[in-house]
Amino acid sequence: MARPKFEGTAEQRRTVETLAAYGIPEEELARTIGEHGIDPKTLRKHFRHELNVGATKANSAVAQTAYQMATSGRCPAATMFWLKCRAGWKETNVLQHSGPNGGPIQISNDELDKRITDELARIAGSGAVATVPGAPNAGTEDATGL
Repeated sequence: MARPKFEGTAEQRRTVETLAAYGIPEEELARTIGEHGIDPKTLRKHFRHELNVGATKANSAVAQTAYQMATSGRCPAATMFWLKCRAGWKETNVLQHSGPNGGPIQISNDELDKRITDELARIAGSGAVATVPGAPNAGTEDATGL
């Protein structure tokens, strides 16, 4: 005996559209239709419209919320998200490793000596004690740095 022709109900159409909006895979969604589920091919054949519009409606609702948050002035993160994703904005950092006009960085030995001396003085003034792993630490009871 042949199976009766499948006819989707209005309730099943709402269910398919809603679950498609939530991103439920078609194979799982097909199992929720009818008493024992339906084949995914049958789902696609009889509920094509609901599968197509469900995700679009969900994306539209989320986009509307994101837009409202971005334009409210109360959610800077949403504003930046919108501008980066929708307006093509991007953050740029410029890190230059060259001297004037793109040439090499020029530094004299005197300037280099001064920078090293200043940095060593800063470290010494901080009171921090640096330890080197595996090396005995001067002025400590043991090599743990304590």
